[in-house]
Amino acid sequence: MTHILLTGSTRGIGAAIAARLSAIPGVRLVGHGTAAGIPADFADPAGADRLWEQALDRLDGRIDVLINNAGIFEAAPIDSDDADWLAAWQRTLQVNLTAAAQLSRHAVRHWLALENGGRLVNVASRAAYRGDSPAHWHYAAAKAGMVAMTKTIARGYAARGVLAFAICPGFTMTGMADDYLASRGGDRLLADIPLGRVAQPEEVAEIARFLALDAPPSMTGAVLDVNGASYVR
Repeated sequence: MTHILLTGSTRGIGAAIAARLSAIPGVRLVGHGTAAGIPADFADPAGADRLWEQALDRLDGRIDVLINNAGIFEAAPIDSDDADWLAAWQRTLQVNLTAAAQLSRHAVRHWLALENGGRLVNVASRAAYRGDSPAHWHYAAAKAGMVAMTKTIARGYAARGVLAFAICPGFTMTGMADDYLASRGGDRLLADIPLGRVAQPEEVAEIARFLALDAPPSMTGAVLDVNGASYVR
């Protein structure tokens, strides 16, 4: 039995990952969110710690895979009030990066203590490499930090069986992406994607499943793009 903790499991990519993993025999999944699973507010610095402890209790003291998917996408225009701009940065970094780091720390320490290894899958973004809109410096910075954290964990703990991977989706057909596509001109933005469409949540979910369960250990440290060739490295 593989025990998995998935954050941000109530909608979009997270809901698709939850559905994909829940359908697999031998997987026991605990999700995080207000509508299902364990509620936790990642804007609260104590939220991630509480989630880990509750998930560990629900999964009988063992978590084999952590998938950090939770995130927010809120604008912080440069002409905002200084206090508002800084507050937006702090909130986005706390929710998108620091909470993921807190959970990753718990997971790595857990796996090292059990001496049986584990898998970390971080859902970052194309923005980590390509950047984002002028109102989303903080979002791109947080996702770049998540990629760097993934690589650091992979390099630091591979010899002890801790594997770390990242996924960098481009635009994905979620509620968050729908609003952004409309605000950025829709068709004009799609013209920048050679595939001609945005990704489906189920496509990202299939990659998350592969990394969580089947990716060979030598892949640790890999960052997989899902962006329709809108950004190639």
